[in-house]
Order: sequence, then structure tokens, then C-alpha cells
Amino acid sequence: MTTFRLAHLSDLQLPPPPLPFRWRDAASKRLLSRFAWRRKQHRHLQAVLDAIAADVAARAPDHIAITGDVINFATPEEFAAARQWLEALGAPDHITVSPGNHDALSAAGAPKGFEPWKPWLSDGAEGGFPYLRVRGPVALVNLSSAVPTALHLAQGTLGRAQIEAAGRLLRESGERGLYRVVLLHHPVARGVVAGRKALTDAEALRAMLAETGAELVLHGHAHEALMTSTPGPRGAIPILAVPAASTPAGGRGQPARWNEIAITAEDRRFRTEVTARGITPTLAVETLGSFVLC
Repeated sequence: MTTFRLAHLSDLQLPPPPLPFRWRDAASKRLLSRFAWRRKQHRHLQAVLDAIAADVAARAPDHIAITGDVINFATPEEFAAARQWLEALGAPDHITVSPGNHDALSAAGAPKGFEPWKPWLSDGAEGGFPYLRVRGPVALVNLSSAVPTALHLAQGTLGRAQIEAAGRLLRESGERGLYRVVLLHHPVARGVVAGRKALTDAEALRAMLAETGAELVLHGHAHEALMTSTPGPRGAIPILAVPAASTPAGGRGQPARWNEIAITAEDRRFRTEVTARGITPTLAVETLGSFVLC
């Protein structure tokens, strides 16, 4: 019997370092987003994120999954600062990052293919998403729904090629008897977020999952603790989301939380137990509850 513990956190929205003014930003979505950040920066605090990260490290999971919005404006300075933060959190082979819409806010000046984070995206695979990372009994199928969008939109898109490739990875992993976890930023189930924030090809992703199956889907974006599902070939596939990992308790929005997911494998059968850990007003992190998925 083997138990693999996977930590899931999302929507870090690391406070940006000092950013120079660039004329190209004045004609992009970044300018409006920087004004919005000034109004909302109290909703994402470094001290809260540091407390969550310290709690994750103290519990020493086997792997950490971060489902996007690591940064805010997709500037080169933010990518570099976030890389330093990731390095402090753990080795690249110990952490998988699935980018979010803020990580791809604007194509202008942003590193192509999230290059500074490449070691945290895959195990060195050539080409683009999806990436497969196998850790013990678990297959992490890492997708990217992060694409630049127009003003006032926060949608995501996977694209037909990525969905088809993900389907192949899920089938192959299932044949190997692995516990398959799909990682992406945007919600998969219907009605979780408004249309302007939704995954544009969620229906195609759901159709693929209904055919190939998966044991678990993890996402962020909604800034809420959620448990939804989507049909699979042998029953419903559970989908979990967590609030933003930098949101303080007592403020607007659900306070920061992360999930510790214990996957126990025995004779190609799995048991999944989830423990939620959340921030308090004093910046302590405590267990909020636990439940068994299957």
C-alpha cells in the first residue's frame, strides 16, 4: 500500500516588484490591470502567501500543484521574481505549475512559452502543453488554459490540439494503472464562473474526459473552495478548486486555503482523502476539515 500526498494551491498573485513604465504597456491590457491592482492589492498579501507556503513546506507533501495566476501582469520582472519564489518553495521536479490568465495577461513583452518557469511546467519535454509528469502512482497531466484576452475578459482556451493530446496522455496513463490528475487554471464544470471568465472550450474538454476518464481534476480561477464533477466513463470525475492562496481572513473573498490530497494506491485501486488547510486572522494555518472522495 502506497500513499502519495499532493498539495494543491492556486491564484498566488504575487505582489509585483517595481515595474518600469513602457509605452507598449500603455496600449495593452496591462495599464488597466495595474490601475485595478492599486484598488485590490489589499486582497492579496505577501504575508498570507508566505504563511500558506510555510505550512505546505512543514507538511512536506510528495508534490505541489499550483493551478495558475502566479503573477498579475505577465511582465518580465514578475516572471523573474516568481521564479525566485518558486525556487524557495522547492525543487522544480517537486512542483508543477499550470499557468493562468494573469500569467498570460498580455503577449507584449511576456516571455514566450512561460520560459522562465519551464522547469516547473514539465520534465524537459519538447513542444508545448500538455505535459505529463509521473510521480509515484500519480500521473499529472498539465494543461495550459492561459491565453491573452481582450479588456474586461479573463477567459481561457485550451485548443483542439491540446485537448486531443491530453486525451492520449490520459488513456496511456490509465492503461499503466496510474492515478490521473488533470491540472488547469479555468473551471471545467458548467456555471462556476461568468462567461467572460470561462473556459471557452470547456464542452470539448468535458467530452474528452467523458471518454478517457481521469481520477481527479484540479483548478483555480474562481477564488473559491469548490467541489464539482464531470461525467467519466465509469462515473463522475471529481473536480476540486481552492481560494486564492494570498487572500487574508476577514477581508473580501474566501480566505486563503490549500488542499492536501492523500492518494492511497493498492492493487490498481485508489482511495482519495482531502484535508483543507486555511489561514486565520492571526496568519496561523489550521485544518478546516477533511473528507474522502473515493
